[in-house]
Amino acid sequence: MEALRNMLVMIELELRRLWHDRTEIYSRAVQPILWLAVYGPVMGRVRGIPTSVPYTDFITPGVMIQSTTFVSIFYGLMIVWERDSGILKKLLVTPASRYSMVIGRSMASGVRALFQALIILPVALIIGVHFIPNPAHFILAFTIIFLSSGGFAAVSVLIASFMKTRERFMGIGQAIVMPLFFASNALYPIQMMPPILREFSSINPLSYVVDAVRGLLITGELSNIILDIVAIAIFDTIMFVAASLSFRRIIE
Repeated sequence: MEALRNMLVMIELELRRLWHDRTEIYSRAVQPILWLAVYGPVMGRVRGIPTSVPYTDFITPGVMIQSTTFVSIFYGLMIVWERDSGILKKLLVTPASRYSMVIGRSMASGVRALFQALIILPVALIIGVHFIPNPAHFILAFTIIFLSSGGFAAVSVLIASFMKTRERFMGIGQAIVMPLFFASNALYPIQMMPPILREFSSINPLSYVVDAVRGLLITGELSNIILDIVAIAIFDTIMFVAASLSFRRIIE
């Protein structure tokens, strides 16, 4: 119960930060809005990518996940800043376990990612994206976004434990997000990829998140939903454990 309370405190702290400063959420929504408003319609006119739904509808879950993943991966910048300012050292001497701190911080990033997704959703509706009108599907989809964002935030904590400066962290973060995005099913079906990318997409956690959210919100194809959820759970568990084990390296 103490570990759960620590996690909830960190989530509450993130909500307070968002309440007082929402600029970052709005500014980071610009890129996904451009993907949906410009890239989607243009590529949809080419008709070179076979999809079962309009192309803009097809890429909407992928763009949404890319945006929330970007937020999560760069959440580690805050960890680096807290280390440099001495806040993190004070946190590490508290009785709270490393696991509760890492999972709590990661889940706090999930809250930020949810707000990011909620900004993109009405924009997608305005430009004509057709969602499945099922509240249960929306709840499950946003739960998956929340949990997967926690896993990617744990990746950022792991990176922060090795990167000593924010500049290095920025470079590594960018080098992780974009390959994951383009080597997933976010912009095109996996069947169109070269064999080597197809194999990589099978171990790319982003592919499973996009597949689950796309099935729930756009296509209604849920034959792989259990596999997607299990893959996301395994990814989160591995990242939480790895980030927790390396957490003390951040202040060394």
